[in-house]
Amino acid sequence: MIQVERLTKKFQSHIALNQISVSVQAGSVFGLVGSNGAGKSTLLRTIAGIYKPDSGSVSIDGAPIFEHPDVKNDIFFISDFPYFIPQSNMREMSKFYKKLYANWSNERYCELCSLFPIDEKMKISSMSKGMQRQVALICALSTQPKVLLMDEIFDGLDPVMRQLLKKLLAREVAERNITVMIASHNLRELEDVCDHVGLLHQGGVVFEQELDHLKLNLHKLQAVFKPMIAADELADFDILKFEVKGSLVNMVIRGDKGAISRRIEALKPIYYEMLPLTLEEIFISEMEVSGYDIDKIIS
Repeated sequence: MIQVERLTKKFQSHIALNQISVSVQAGSVFGLVGSNGAGKSTLLRTIAGIYKPDSGSVSIDGAPIFEHPDVKNDIFFISDFPYFIPQSNMREMSKFYKKLYANWSNERYCELCSLFPIDEKMKISSMSKGMQRQVALICALSTQPKVLLMDEIFDGLDPVMRQLLKKLLAREVAERNITVMIASHNLRELEDVCDHVGLLHQGGVVFEQELDHLKLNLHKLQAVFKPMIAADELADFDILKFEVKGSLVNMVIRGDKGAISRRIEALKPIYYEMLPLTLEEIFISEMEVSGYDIDKIIS
């Protein structure tokens, strides 16, 4: 279990993380989303033990991480720009990690090499971005970590490799009960693989919820009213987004689906329907509530 409690991390006068608290259960795949500069990468690096918290605590199964090699032995972090020894190939990197990680598995390494089309002898610096991601994944999973942290891991992977990654993560969680955190702007891919999601904005946590519960609690509603209803008739709804086009009302509403339907029907619309939201739509709605003006950005 990853436990982050009132964590603050500063870089000179800039507060990257401001007293955030997050819990990630063992065997969970946790998606970390947020605006640019929200602190996602900083959080991953602090959990990996690269950064020292300025205040608060970060622990795995109750053990602190920073400057504790025995705890770091169970963690593997793939950054947005994975580091490799200059002029090295994958075989040389595998030997490097074999010396660092006590749980390194040659059997697992050979199996992964058969799944990913990577030449072990090819210089990593000559590889494409996607191929370098694959090298990092092979090395990461071969260390058999208890905690796998990945920053923008889908970036550069083609659709086939993305599906392979998802299957591998599902198997690792099912068979070894590993804990996975993925920071990504690719919300469609996160939606396929994550069971929990956390939204960061300006160094703070906006929400942290089970993905299925989050989807069940947010709804996109379209309704036609003639005549148009007054604004105060919707005052009791928890509305995140509201838009009117002629007689059509578009809303994003938080709450129980059945209760919302009954209250909308009481207003006697000519027509209405409730639609599920994608993770991307949820992200945009929550960010707008937090003051992130999407329309101003794209106008």
